[in-house]
Amino acid sequence: MSGRLQGRVALVTGGAGGIGAAMVRLFAAEGARVLSVDIVDEAAGEASVADLGDVAYLCADVSEESEVEAAARTCVERWGRLDVLCNNAGLGVGNDSILDITVEEWDRVQAVNLRGVFLGIKHAGRIMRDQGSGSIINTSSVAAIRAGLSAHGYSTAKAGVIHLTRSAAVELGEYGVRVNAILPGTFATGIYLRHVPEELATTAMDYLRSAAEYSQPLARLGDPIEIAYAALFFASDESTLVTAQALTIDGGMTAGNKWSRLQGNGFGAALRAAGHQEQRP
Repeated sequence: MSGRLQGRVALVTGGAGGIGAAMVRLFAAEGARVLSVDIVDEAAGEASVADLGDVAYLCADVSEESEVEAAARTCVERWGRLDVLCNNAGLGVGNDSILDITVEEWDRVQAVNLRGVFLGIKHAGRIMRDQGSGSIINTSSVAAIRAGLSAHGYSTAKAGVIHLTRSAAVELGEYGVRVNAILPGTFATGIYLRHVPEELATTAMDYLRSAAEYSQPLARLGDPIEIAYAALFFASDESTLVTAQALTIDGGMTAGNKWSRLQGNGFGAALRAAGHQEQRP
């Protein structure tokens, strides 16, 4: 590795698995000292950061302000500063009709996926403001910009993350703090399987893989490391004039279906026939 984060301190929420774990590993490999925050038990959390260098684990709920504040404070107490925050922790609850979602389900998703981001920005942002530098990276989703891809509460919260990113970037930019968002598409992570019975997990992941291969221009599932590399760009000096941006990494899914599908369906055939007729003398 090139040491692009040498000497920096990063806090990654949702760091014990999936995209968050990829961020933790990559940041550590690039020279950062990292605090991984998640809600798994201490043994599992410690195991997730073992052998990664100067990396620690803290069990905390990002929807609780006191716990988020404590996580940010831990970075300063342990390493003297906080340079990078990845607000990555997320929760998906069900996929019910909007006519059936309970208030409790709705509030819990908003608490983790949106309030948790706000709390991270608030408490890390105070430290970064006083330092005069910092980079905050929020994990949103393609479900924020395209309806029908996920549950109502999840999609709404992730849309809120994009605007909160822009709003916070406008204020914190004056202190040298950058705020950006990443919008993953379909990735091979456990978040898709949290509500799937264990015996159906393989089948569910095979379905996701087939759907990506069928519809995306870049026809495959994403790997968490691909999001981690985007976060590394935002965390490093390579992006020092980049703020208030929402980077979509989805294999082209939100641009449209793969071209060969359009050409092969009835609409494509009709267009080709119409074009052929128009060219007749």
